[in-house]
Amino acid sequence: MRKASGEKDAEWAFEVFDRAPYVTVSMVRPDGTPYGLPLSLVRKDRRTFYFHCAAEGEKIDCLRANPTVSLSAVSKCTPKFEEEKGNYTEYYHSAIAIGRVEEVKDDQEKIEALRLLCQRFLPKYMDHFDEAIARSLSHTTIIRITLTEPPVGKCKP
Repeated sequence: MRKASGEKDAEWAFEVFDRAPYVTVSMVRPDGTPYGLPLSLVRKDRRTFYFHCAAEGEKIDCLRANPTVSLSAVSKCTPKFEEEKGNYTEYYHSAIAIGRVEEVKDDQEKIEALRLLCQRFLPKYMDHFDEAIARSLSHTTIIRITLTEPPVGKCKP
């Protein structure tokens, strides 16, 4: 298992987040019980991630009750039997981070976040972006996650 340190580790962890098809966001329900779910996140910079969601529901209730979240991602997971050792193992790349959430209210930031999400997950359809924004921006909820500490990554290459 490898765990780099400092700046190099943060960069490596960001690469894991950027490659992962989804990121598990863990939060706390208002009653104090844990709640985690896989979400399609996009990273803007070294501190900022975004996702979109419904304006109400359990996730929003959790985030309003406690805005601290944990992010967890896996970008590689390969189980293997090592015949020469007679050993079962798994090769992986993973990363974690801690952050605080806030609902984005500014329309320009919402558009920027949605553009980043669409460019990441549906880049072939960007020519429909402006039309979709005109139709749905007013009822689309965007959540910003601001990291409160550098991410950490681990791997078994």
